[in-house]
Amino acid sequence: MPELPDVEAFRKVFESCALRRVVRRVDVRDAGVLHRVSARGLRDALEGRRFTDLERHGKWLLARIGGGHILMLHFGMTGRLVCGHPDDAAEPHDRVLFTLGRDRQLRYRDQRKLQGLWLADDSEVARLLARQGPDAMAVDRKEFEAALSSRRGTLKTALTDQSVLAGLGNLLADEILWRARLRPTGRAGDLTEADRRRLYTQMRRTLRSSVTAGCVPPRDSWLTGHRDDPDPHCPRCGTPLRRCRLAGRTTMWCPRCQPGP
Repeated sequence: MPELPDVEAFRKVFESCALRRVVRRVDVRDAGVLHRVSARGLRDALEGRRFTDLERHGKWLLARIGGGHILMLHFGMTGRLVCGHPDDAAEPHDRVLFTLGRDRQLRYRDQRKLQGLWLADDSEVARLLARQGPDAMAVDRKEFEAALSSRRGTLKTALTDQSVLAGLGNLLADEILWRARLRPTGRAGDLTEADRRRLYTQMRRTLRSSVTAGCVPPRDSWLTGHRDDPDPHCPRCGTPLRRCRLAGRTTMWCPRCQPGP
């Protein structure tokens, strides 16, 4: 599933491929990814105009269009953005194609179609993002600590709840908790001040490295690099790693490095 670092990479693709370029044509190959707008409505709003500004909040991309509209993109489980040439053959999962000028085409590609594209105005954007917590890359320490201290569930559930922090997913949460030496099944409300500070520091460090890589990198020195091993061991202490399900997600941790209930 795309998480904050992946979406930040998609933002860079969008920026280099489409920002400030005239949208010459919009081809909707599958209207099933459109929300609150028809294929014709999307074409009418975009064709002949430019994407004038671009920002990311959590796992959302927001592209402002001349004329007052905002294109909102969410990538669900399998979505991504690809920049190519208009003459390139379309892939089976290319759902919407934006042709920019003569030589560039931005493609929204998504196999499972769990999210997609919205066409909104400022009030609609505010309504949709009102359910989101602060962006995990932008949140300051005091705001982070306040958000966690008010939660009653497990640490892993709190970190992946987009209404608490926007942008963290399964891989990032496990990696951050492993680096902070905190058990994912621990209670968010039971953290000490030192725990919350350490967790914030490790979140920032993990996000910076992941954004640079464009994903949560499966490095040998990271927990993420051993999730798919047949017999995974902690890259820090060598202890066999454990798995469980939290909120329907596979969760991995080291029982030695991450002591707790």
